[in-house]
Amino acid sequence: MENNTQTHKPKNPKFAVILAIILVVGGGFGIYKYIHGQAHETTDDAQIERNLNPIIARVGGYIDRIYVQDNQMVKKGDTLFTIQQADYEIKVEEAKAALLAAESSYEVAKADVNAASANVAISEATIQSNTGTVEAAEIRLQQATNDFNRYANLYQNHSITKQQYEQAMTAKLEAEKQVEVLKQQRRASSSQKNAVVSKTDVASKQTRVAQANIDRAKATLKAAELNLSYTAVLASVDGQVSNIRLQPGQLVNPGQSVFYIINNTQTWVVANFKETQLNKIRAGQLVEIKVDAYPDDVIEGKVESFSPATGSKFALLPPDNATGNFVKTVQRLPVKITFTANNKPEIIAMLRPGMNVDVDVHIK
Repeated sequence: MENNTQTHKPKNPKFAVILAIILVVGGGFGIYKYIHGQAHETTDDAQIERNLNPIIARVGGYIDRIYVQDNQMVKKGDTLFTIQQADYEIKVEEAKAALLAAESSYEVAKADVNAASANVAISEATIQSNTGTVEAAEIRLQQATNDFNRYANLYQNHSITKQQYEQAMTAKLEAEKQVEVLKQQRRASSSQKNAVVSKTDVASKQTRVAQANIDRAKATLKAAELNLSYTAVLASVDGQVSNIRLQPGQLVNPGQSVFYIINNTQTWVVANFKETQLNKIRAGQLVEIKVDAYPDDVIEGKVESFSPATGSKFALLPPDNATGNFVKTVQRLPVKITFTANNKPEIIAMLRPGMNVDVDVHIK
């Protein structure tokens, strides 16, 4: 009877060593990630941001000349392109002519006011003169009346002749008639004065209307001059222009955005952290930034501020959880990260909006 003997292969010591190394490395890496996770919050959902200033035509017209090229660096106040000015120069000349006409109308109205005021003064002088004449005539009438009364008594006593009595009566009647005529003249002068005063009021109103027309013409001229100045489109900030998709003779409309200037004076990072990562992130914490385009350079930053709402709330069609079947989705909140002064300026200058970055926030 044969004895079945089982043969055992000797164990390879290399396998045990490799397994031990894997366990040690894996355990060490796990411990490192755990410890790192207690003091850091990271995300790769982050991009470089800069202000993109749109260049907008404030007046419409045909492009006359373009002074910049694609990707050119410009300074604030540099002329980017011009719009044909002929139509706007005509508007300025029309506004100047309208202002000149309004000023002429004002001078005419002012002359009418001066003439009416002079007539008022003449009427007042005439009234004063008539008043004095009436008073003198009334005094003469009183004297003639007294003389007539005395002559009437004497005539009744047959002390004077009838001729003398009639002469006294005639003098009294003439004095009465003179007083009545002078009073009528004074009333006529008063009426004339009232008419002149009314005409003066009308002339004064016309002067105010003429002044308002001058103000309106000045405003129209200022608007025309502004529109003429807007035909030269200037750079609003220092920066770099985007692609120039303009040609001489091309029509642009008021309010049309034609291209952009990327503002190079301010650069920051917007990192979209999960809402579950925000528990320990605070403003002012240091941030380590690595740009995909320049993996060998580490940039230092700090947490500046937090968005007032999650990114989905600013979407064109924000989700409405009150309709349909609800599926809970972890939301992301944009966090603004600025660069510190410890970075090299040439590195920051190489960054471009939209570049992907990895951010590591030191929460401890």
